[in-house]
Amino acid sequence: MRKIILFLCSVVLFFACKNETKNVSAKNSTNQERSQAEKIIDSVIKKAGGETYETASIDFDFRDKHYQSKRRCGQFSFTRTFKDSTGKQIKDVLSNEGFTRYVNQEKQNLPDSLATSYSNSVNSVHYFMQLPFGLNDTAVNKELLGETTIENKPYYEIKVWFDAEGGGEDHEDEYIYWVNKNNYYIDYFAYSYEVNGGGMRFRKAYNPRVIKGLRFVDYKNYAPKEAEEANLENLEQLYQNDKLKLFSAIENKNIEVSLAPTDCG
Repeated sequence: MRKIILFLCSVVLFFACKNETKNVSAKNSTNQERSQAEKIIDSVIKKAGGETYETASIDFDFRDKHYQSKRRCGQFSFTRTFKDSTGKQIKDVLSNEGFTRYVNQEKQNLPDSLATSYSNSVNSVHYFMQLPFGLNDTAVNKELLGETTIENKPYYEIKVWFDAEGGGEDHEDEYIYWVNKNNYYIDYFAYSYEVNGGGMRFRKAYNPRVIKGLRFVDYKNYAPKEAEEANLENLEQLYQNDKLKLFSAIENKNIEVSLAPTDCG
């Protein structure tokens, strides 16, 4: 995340009183936009399944690995299982207790750097698979940037960023979500990331399906053809001008959902 610090000359103090009312008005306007963004995301999450996520167990396959998420009364467990190149059975578990890797059912002692890398990888797959759930977490900030039209459909354009505290290792990542004004589904989103040298992606949702009240989609994952002319805010325009290239397909297969009782008392 690029942080811009503005250094002001002392002469600006001369205009402080004059601009005070204008600044307060601008702040109130921003607060109103954020409030509207919250309401829009509330509707988005509700349309996708809402509170059903809170007690759902979800199994799915992504590429050559099997994933399972479990949530129950504030507790969660995200797992990833696969065989490595030597045929060993690997099981990664990320939960309220932290991260653990098992090799052939034996718990491994990992250096912190490796545990963090594996943990981020597991969390990332589960996070994207279950969007928009999670967009109302306490560390999430939202702002309504405006409205636009993509492929002749009207959209709200909402920017999302994260607090450092509670925002995870990738808290500097930034997102823009395009919410269809007609049905409150997220049809597109873009994000910038800092890890592995940084970059940007633009995703288009397809293949929607609803399983036991939860809505899932796959994504066409695009990257800029010319990185130097791209920024997070103009990725939508680059997409509409055919200046993005298809980078990969994000396909979640064999999805199964089971629901636990909702009573957590």
